[in-house]
Amino acid sequence: MKSITGLYIIMALIHLIWLTNVTLLKSESNGIAMWLSTGLFIAGTAFYLANRRSEEDK
Repeated sequence: MKSITGLYIIMALIHLIWLTNVTLLKSESNGIAMWLSTGLFIAGTAFYLANRRSEEDK
């Protein structure tokens, strides 16, 4: 998967988490949403770094 596609998917998931928290849960789970978003951000950073290193090896 291209790095831009993976990062776009992760960004969309982060926004989906916040949208769900605000609309369906009425912002009652802010802490959980923040932890999930942070985890996705770290996963996206790791994905980008791994993809960048594999492209440099080519």
